[in-house]
Amino acid sequence: MRTSLLIALFWTLMAIPAGNAIAVEPDLTEVADALIKQGDALAASYESSNGFDTSDSFSDLYFEIFEGQGLEAAIGRRDAGRKAEIESYFSRIISASAQGADNRKILEAWQELRQSLTEERAVFAAPVPESTWLATGIQSFFLLLREGAEALLVVGALMAYVLRIGGQRTMPMLYGGIAAALVASVITAIFVRASVAGLDGRALEAVEGLTMLLAAAVLLYVGHWMLAKRESDRWQGYIRRKVYTAVESGSGLTLALAVFLAVYREGAETVLFYQALLADAHGTESAAVLGFLAAAAVLAALFMVVRTLGLRLPLKPFFTLTAALLLGLAFIFVGKGIVELQVIRWLPTTAIDGIPQLSWIGLFPSMEGLAAQAAFVLIAGMAQLLPRQQRRKI
Repeated sequence: MRTSLLIALFWTLMAIPAGNAIAVEPDLTEVADALIKQGDALAASYESSNGFDTSDSFSDLYFEIFEGQGLEAAIGRRDAGRKAEIESYFSRIISASAQGADNRKILEAWQELRQSLTEERAVFAAPVPESTWLATGIQSFFLLLREGAEALLVVGALMAYVLRIGGQRTMPMLYGGIAAALVASVITAIFVRASVAGLDGRALEAVEGLTMLLAAAVLLYVGHWMLAKRESDRWQGYIRRKVYTAVESGSGLTLALAVFLAVYREGAETVLFYQALLADAHGTESAAVLGFLAAAAVLAALFMVVRTLGLRLPLKPFFTLTAALLLGLAFIFVGKGIVELQVIRWLPTTAIDGIPQLSWIGLFPSMEGLAAQAAFVLIAGMAQLLPRQQRRKI
């Protein structure tokens, strides 16, 4: 991508209406204090008979204070995994109170969440120097690098795959999927910030959750398709005779959709994170631009490495590694997508004790999330046990 286009994209991010919560960022220690104080009162006054009202109140705390006053964005900008963990804690107490759980369970769920919020408050309360040019540049660099890495791995692997099978004419479809995802990300961010307060956050969580689950389904299909072709005893002949035609038709659209979802999944959130970063830049916007461009250059280099490696590997190992990458990312997407839907109460949250919370692999200890991931693994495994003749027809 040309430097001029990257600069234009960066300044587009700056131009998006940010809303009061981002334009004038409040003292985050005060936000955390207010959140903890109100949470303490809700947990202390909880009764199972009015559990749904308490659930509504904790949901309001999440969307109106944690998200609406910039605390979520500030945490996510620094550590996306930490943000996901706190979302999971919110989903547990929101769901448990809605189900009328006993007081002990609510207090335990609140103490987990309270501890995390207290730790984050301490981070924001620590004395820090005024924004410096170098600090802003470094934060901008790692923000884009972190948010773009997963999407780039999917895009690079799929583009290397298309080139390996001689489907060069499908490449414009994949680039179109990337462009469409970037445009959709910006539009989503504009819509979220322009929406009525209290509705925008829920809408974004729903979009993120559904996008992750849809992306997981598409990657499951693509990964299984690759493994099926790898295991066919005539796969080399199949590739020469059939794959090009398949990519030119329906399969090309599937790959373009996979690329679109991989980029869009991170896009809108990245835009919002950059808004928060730029609102706090205080005259160091040029460092943010350079950090953005430097990260884009690193991502481009990583993309070339992934694509070149895919072109040079023997075909069977390449199919295997690419499919494993796609299925692994799909597993993570399932776990994170379930959490997004739990926090808006589209799904309940049944906590399971004794299982660690590992956000970097999408592992959150709820019965619903683990069941969804177990179902994903089961479906992926069963698909590989199909008769060979059936696999060849996919």
